[in-house]
Amino acid sequence: MPSDVDRLLARGEELIERSRARTEGALATRTRKRREAEILARLGRIAAADAVIILAAIVIGMFVPLGMFGALAVMALLILATFVFASLPVTSAPRVEQLVQVPLKALPATTERWLETQRLALPAPARTLVDSIGVKLETLAPQLARLDESSPAANEVRKLIGEQLPELVNGYGRVPAPLRAVPRNGLTPDQQLAQGLQVIDEEIAEMTAQLAQGDLDALATRGHFLQIKYKDDELG
Repeated sequence: MPSDVDRLLARGEELIERSRARTEGALATRTRKRREAEILARLGRIAAADAVIILAAIVIGMFVPLGMFGALAVMALLILATFVFASLPVTSAPRVEQLVQVPLKALPATTERWLETQRLALPAPARTLVDSIGVKLETLAPQLARLDESSPAANEVRKLIGEQLPELVNGYGRVPAPLRAVPRNGLTPDQQLAQGLQVIDEEIAEMTAQLAQGDLDALATRGHFLQIKYKDDELG
């Protein structure tokens, strides 16, 4: 018969699995949306390039007959443009220096894109945390759009995800690969990175909750006001 401790452990494992499933689901949705956006952007660039080539061919053909070789050249240009624009990245990877310069409302998305470029160089536990941070940054972004850039809260957000997070990841990257699994002061660099990312992940969640609290309070106040108003109207 399972003891209370066993039941608590089982309950804890169940909660962890649920949390992991929610994170993985959000990550899968985010990845799918990003992939769809990239495909649409590539198709748009290809269509625009092909339209320019065809329009140029039509204009030139009005003055100089293109002939067989001209038609073949146009087809070759269309194929080349399709290949080039399908291969080129949709957006260039942001540099870490940009994170302290971008507008606050764009900081979560820019930081997330920068993290994505660093992901493969990180150990597996850190990648999981990076994915979790990415999900939380996506949740945080709409709230930052309404936040005053000069407010103390904005400064804290910028410092955490625009400075401290990149410094942590870059600091790990500067450690020689053979030393990353060697304990120092009781922890390996891999473990130190994971701990740091865990703290940042929790801090972003806390910031999101604090920023949302104002909206929740306003909603509750508005709901209370409406309740009183319409109750008074009914009584009247």
